[in-house]
Amino acid sequence: MKGFKKVLYGFLALLMIFSGFIALCAAKPELSEQIAGALHIGEEEQADGGSGEVDAVGQAAAQIGQAQLFSTQSVEKEVQTEDGSQPEQSAVAGENQTQPENWQQPPVEYDDEAISGISVPEAVSGKNGYQPIQENSSQIDEDEAKRLEEEVGIGQTGDNLTFDARFYPFYAMLNEQGQHMYRQIYANVSALQEEFRPIENVSVKELHDVFEAVYNDHPELFWVDTAYSCKYTSDGKCAAIRLQFNSTAQNLEKEKAAFEAKAKVITDGAQELGSDYEKEKYVHDALISKVDYVASAKMNQSAYSALVNDRTVCAGYARAFQYMMQQLGIPCYYCTGYAGENHAWNIISLENEFYNVDATWDDTGAGTYDYFNKSDADYTGTHLREDLSVNLPPCNGEKYRNLENASGTGNSTGEAGKTEKRSLADTGILQESVLTNLQDYYNDCYEKIVQTGKGSYNFQNAIAGEALKNEVYSAYQNNDCNQGYMDKVLSQLGASYCNVNGTFEELQDGYYLITHKVLVR
Repeated sequence: MKGFKKVLYGFLALLMIFSGFIALCAAKPELSEQIAGALHIGEEEQADGGSGEVDAVGQAAAQIGQAQLFSTQSVEKEVQTEDGSQPEQSAVAGENQTQPENWQQPPVEYDDEAISGISVPEAVSGKNGYQPIQENSSQIDEDEAKRLEEEVGIGQTGDNLTFDARFYPFYAMLNEQGQHMYRQIYANVSALQEEFRPIENVSVKELHDVFEAVYNDHPELFWVDTAYSCKYTSDGKCAAIRLQFNSTAQNLEKEKAAFEAKAKVITDGAQELGSDYEKEKYVHDALISKVDYVASAKMNQSAYSALVNDRTVCAGYARAFQYMMQQLGIPCYYCTGYAGENHAWNIISLENEFYNVDATWDDTGAGTYDYFNKSDADYTGTHLREDLSVNLPPCNGEKYRNLENASGTGNSTGEAGKTEKRSLADTGILQESVLTNLQDYYNDCYEKIVQTGKGSYNFQNAIAGEALKNEVYSAYQNNDCNQGYMDKVLSQLGASYCNVNGTFEELQDGYYLITHKVLVR
């Protein structure tokens, strides 16, 4: 009997403790959230072996850049929004950011120092006009969601489509779910299907990433505008998508024929030339000879405005150049960012090296090559990549750089157009600051980021030898850099997200300059 009483008293004591705990949680809801979050983190760590790492952004895109490009990011696991909801997933591979359910993806937010470092030469001032993707999202109730499910189909699935990462890098940046949505959107644009339900369970943010990827990869889809609408439910998931088509969609076959014929006049002339470089130069020269920069030009975000109407802005130049290079079998990408204002230009691949091309800014006076086949170093101070374009390959090509003896910054050009490498002294980095092993590199990156803090900015360091360069590159490809320094950055700064993109520049005497583009928030 005594034993039974002890058990009964113990049970009552536990019940009183538990009741008190419930009352405490009711009075302080944040306590219960913290406990639940801690339990959830433990479950995730068991599921993934305790790793705090995430996959690198745009693995396929990184492969395009070969050993020139690295890109990775570190993300805290359980970060919540202000209202306590869980973060949305991005369609970009490896990305996991905290945003409210109706969030519209902004451009990458550079700090004032990065923006103030951009200076537009007077000769090209005002020659821009790129319009970022515009999303009109609206929340609907359950009744409207059910109606859409019954009345709106998925349209074309695009399941039979394939896209080569060499020519369509933005497709390669997406995860499997995002790629499925990409194929569906591409197929419905091609079929002039204005409204359809997403084939995947996607959020508002994921849809923005995917639409931007489709738009950036495909200049031939000139009849689709840079804006679309999305209806989403209370959980932030898209229920229906509505595309916007311009006036050419009303007689599309006729407009396609006109568009292709205008492009063919130029590409036929280029096709007879021997090298990809000669073809590129021919198209560049023909484009700036044909087109006038007109800020008020109709359909000025499309390749059609440049090739058919002969009047456009930077977006039209870049998309027309991209389309004709694709027709010639030369990989060429649409790159967007900031150059005093929103701006678009191109990245082209010649013999596995990458170069920047800005045909808009070259269309000055009788035409120049001031922004033709330039490195990222050449574009420093005038062009800043934004949005998904930060994941495009870095431009470190040398063989076809400055062959036209154009003005500009960067490496000097010697005899026969051969580019001379810069010296360590040219970079302003002292010999004693050169890093000689991977751990020193990690320590230097950690110190530079922690000293600068949160925000978007660049920093550089120099390393010695090709072997160390390959180690650094592999560390980013394998995400070893997260454990090496990026997770410690998150902890030290109390940040939830750290993204690093980098480029290598080979210097004289076996040194390499590494330029890092950092976003910490």
